[in-house]
Amino acid sequence: MEGDAESKSRLRTRSYLEGLSLMKQGAEARVYRGRFLGKNAVIKERFPKAYRHPTLDGKLTHKRTAQEVRSILRCRRAGISAPVVYFVDYVSNCIYLEDIEESTTVRDYILSMQQSGKETSSLNALAEKIGQVLGRMHDEDVVHGDLTTSNMLLRPPCDDLNLVLIDFGLSFISALPEDKGVDLYVLEKAFLSTHPNTEETFRLLLQSYSSTSKKSGPVIKKLDEVRLRGRKRSMVG
Repeated sequence: MEGDAESKSRLRTRSYLEGLSLMKQGAEARVYRGRFLGKNAVIKERFPKAYRHPTLDGKLTHKRTAQEVRSILRCRRAGISAPVVYFVDYVSNCIYLEDIEESTTVRDYILSMQQSGKETSSLNALAEKIGQVLGRMHDEDVVHGDLTTSNMLLRPPCDDLNLVLIDFGLSFISALPEDKGVDLYVLEKAFLSTHPNTEETFRLLLQSYSSTSKKSGPVIKKLDEVRLRGRKRSMVG
């Protein structure tokens, strides 16, 4: 009976998702936009992996879904802006989230500022804001796992710098400075490759992070170690 109920639940979810607009599909999940309980929503579906044993796949997918939700809720409880979680379907591994309407990615905002030629003061303020948010996030022991300027949104109006962190699909909870240092290293690599000539901007971001986070000392030290390892790998090839 329990298996029948799960099968029917999956069929209902599948029917519902097929009526929505597919925003993007990655290796781990599909992301849809639609309506849920009368609200505009983003629905993230972690789909089964055919190359894994079904039992193992089910356990891993459930764990990743739970970790993602836990990270979002921990951020929100700490006053860090992240999408509201409306509902979690652990049968179909779907997370129903607030749609941050009319938002702009930090990536697009930076590109527009650079193209306008008026980016210096705006980017400095944005860097300080990002550093503050990430410092508070890491103090809550949330490691994002995929920090890029595409996974940060600005609610309108953008100049108010109301920053929202999204896509916690690779996130986890850890108090280790190593994990947080790697988190910052991932952002640094993504930031400087996507936005050339912003080394000073990222330096200000780290400065803001250090002044905000109560645990920043060991994290920045680990970031320096990770950078060194990365350079050594590049030299070896």
